[in-house]
Amino acid sequence: MTHIAWFVCWTSAVLLVHVFAGYPLMVWLQARLRPRPVARRDILPTVSIVLAVHDGERHIRAKLANLRQLDYPAALVDIVLVCDGCHDATVAMARRSTDPRLTVLDHPNRRGKSACLNDAVALTRGEVLLFTDVRQRLSPMALKELVANLGDPDVGAVTGELHMENVRSGFAQGVDFYWRYEKGIRHAESLSGSTIGVTGAIYAMRRALFKPLPAGTVLDDVLVPMRVAAQGKRVVFEPKAMAWDQPSQLPAEERRRKIRTLAGNYQLIQLAPWLLLPWCNPLWFRFVSHKLLRLFAPWLIVMLTISSGLLVTRHPMYAVAFGGLVAGLLMVGLARLQPPLGRLLPLRIAVAFFYLNLFAAQALLAFARNRRLHLW
Repeated sequence: MTHIAWFVCWTSAVLLVHVFAGYPLMVWLQARLRPRPVARRDILPTVSIVLAVHDGERHIRAKLANLRQLDYPAALVDIVLVCDGCHDATVAMARRSTDPRLTVLDHPNRRGKSACLNDAVALTRGEVLLFTDVRQRLSPMALKELVANLGDPDVGAVTGELHMENVRSGFAQGVDFYWRYEKGIRHAESLSGSTIGVTGAIYAMRRALFKPLPAGTVLDDVLVPMRVAAQGKRVVFEPKAMAWDQPSQLPAEERRRKIRTLAGNYQLIQLAPWLLLPWCNPLWFRFVSHKLLRLFAPWLIVMLTISSGLLVTRHPMYAVAFGGLVAGLLMVGLARLQPPLGRLLPLRIAVAFFYLNLFAAQALLAFARNRRLHLW
């Protein structure tokens, strides 16, 4: 029994260290020691902006106004808006737009984002596709900054940087801290080769590299860039192409969106099993380290807690490990009981870490219960 506990403890600890510290350090060192700079060029290809919306009446007017403010020749841009089973005023508001570049597709029955993106891309004319979401605001220079990266023939797709604004609660501050950590990893991946995911709110790609998405795909912002990499092109990160969004202020607000997104990783493996094959996926190590092992992190934490607890009398380091895990859980409880203390940096990081891992564990159960994630 002791040998099993020892094996489980050390395996869990090594994998957790690799996921949250070892892999980020590895790509950071690679970016510093063997950087692969992008040969940016000021080019002006034709661009098609693709936007899929479900019940977006609160944001659609501001979003269309935001797209008109992009600093890019209007004659080179067209916009395709697909309304996916909208039961509010989204369609009517969009059709009142006087922008001649806008095409509105209205599907009365909700089919999911992937079907909408496929329909929209089929109508586009641009050499470059810009994908964005209805809620986020893009900077005026975002499109030019993205396209400049595509001036490098080795680059097939490029994502911008999403910033959080109106970060009020301790939970939101913790999520913002985690998002900055995530962007740091993506930046290092990009500087050393390719990042494995893009931000759905702002990414561009060569139209010739787009392949229709499988029905029901949730994580187009992972599958699309992985397909680009599989075709021999880089996927890079451009921090000058900015978008802004507002985080959830409370865990309950974040729960549904995060569980759906995390469950989408399980669906992704189901739809594209080639991602698990090193000889098919050129970014296999990064995909496993950055995406897959994070899904297992909550279970690794549970196994580490139990195994270190069983070994706590064997050596002081097991006591330290077990005590640290218990202390982290107590910090989460303290932040819940005393919300003002939740704004302290250690507590807000602990709270965000706890809930993001809790949602990752719940995502597996959610996917097992409901495979039709795209209709959530």
